[in-house]
Amino acid sequence: MAAVNEADVLALEKRYQEIQQRIGSGVTLVAVSKTQPTEKLKILYELGQRDFGESYAQELTQKAAELRKLGCTEIRWHFIGHLQTNKVKMILPIVHAIHTLDSERLGMEIAKRIRAAGGAPLAVFLEVNIDQEASKSGLHPDQVAELGARLRMLPELALQGLMCIPAPGYEPDLRRAFKKLRELALSAGPWAHGLRLSMGMSDDFELAVEEGATHVRIGTALFGSRS
Repeated sequence: MAAVNEADVLALEKRYQEIQQRIGSGVTLVAVSKTQPTEKLKILYELGQRDFGESYAQELTQKAAELRKLGCTEIRWHFIGHLQTNKVKMILPIVHAIHTLDSERLGMEIAKRIRAAGGAPLAVFLEVNIDQEASKSGLHPDQVAELGARLRMLPELALQGLMCIPAPGYEPDLRRAFKKLRELALSAGPWAHGLRLSMGMSDDFELAVEEGATHVRIGTALFGSRS
């Protein structure tokens, strides 16, 4: 694993501080750390960052073990990638939240595994395919109200909010997508009261915050471009 030099450390610290200022204190920064070396995560941890996002089950389990050995014992891991049912058992002992619950089948599998282990309820976000792109996973917006109401009945799941990744586009299109997710959370029914919004990434997080994001998932703007 490549060492992180002093210039990299200073640049990372500067980007972190700038992003924190831009999002404000009421928004949770999920540092998207997939493919990043654990040294960089440890630097952010020492600056006070606690929420990290991973997309692959194997990478998550390896990093979590490495960082525990390095004394980073308070990390809250957010799973933000597509989750297959056969990977649920692997990540459940580690994750603080899953942002990509996209089917009743997956929700039932998570609940079943938690119930079998006698674990505490897990925070989950419903992933919404907000622009209805054929290439993306996620619920059709029209499915959210019904599925959310059913999943709310499972005591093993703490349904926290909705998540989306808009189609690439210009500011008006992105803003429209974020606004649509916010309105969906407000209109989904009594079960949806107080839902949080996981939306906004490196190129559009400020728009997302303006439209009500409570969680932003930022990788490149924080860690820098991957070499």
